[in-house]
Amino acid sequence: MKTLLWAECRKLRRCRFLLLALLCTTGVTAIVFLGGNPARSSLSSQPLSCWYLNIAQPWATLFVLPAMIALFGSYLICREEEEGTLNALLLIPVRKIKLISAKMLLTFILSLLLYLLLFLQNLFLELFSASELSAGLAAEFLKTYLLEGIGVFLAVSPMIVLVSCCKKNYWLALALTELYSFAGLFMSISDTLRSFYPITAVLGIAGYYETTPQNRLQSCFILVLCACVTIFVLKIMDSKKRAGI
Repeated sequence: MKTLLWAECRKLRRCRFLLLALLCTTGVTAIVFLGGNPARSSLSSQPLSCWYLNIAQPWATLFVLPAMIALFGSYLICREEEEGTLNALLLIPVRKIKLISAKMLLTFILSLLLYLLLFLQNLFLELFSASELSAGLAAEFLKTYLLEGIGVFLAVSPMIVLVSCCKKNYWLALALTELYSFAGLFMSISDTLRSFYPITAVLGIAGYYETTPQNRLQSCFILVLCACVTIFVLKIMDSKKRAGI
């Protein structure tokens, strides 16, 4: 697995979607900054601490990063077939499921890094705006952002595997995941639905929403179920491949 992961990392030098994901993450921060902090407005009745770090979370998770993560993961899986190198790779005694698993692991790492980048950018905005941000609160936000990185990957992983391996189209994965994450905006209206809808469940687990321990447990179950669906689909594909179907 280490060798496969190292090989995939080397290929990223030619991956244009990695740059796109970084630009989109920075774009979220830019939009949040240009929107302005109401705490600095003369119309604001009381200060809102950590406004940038708070508002960037739903913007990124409901509108941008799930689609970027799905696009990146789907592209990694579809790339060999698109470039015509898959058959050559399969001559090496490595099962295809291991190749896909390495790509999914790399996608998971990217998800964490994108949310870490988003955190660092908005942390800089907080410091730049002289926000009342303590070291303890910054550490709490770091934990929140990393939990979102883990959760978003789990939430979109079934979409990556199903679309990439069945339809062989990473642009379709982008479109479907964007709709999937945008629907979370409407699911968040209901306390019940947002605990069971994967994208909004991520925000609840990370601590963006105030939720009960029971609802948080339900959200964890949903994300674990997403991971199980992904593993199940990969197992089915591997079985069919080995059976020559």
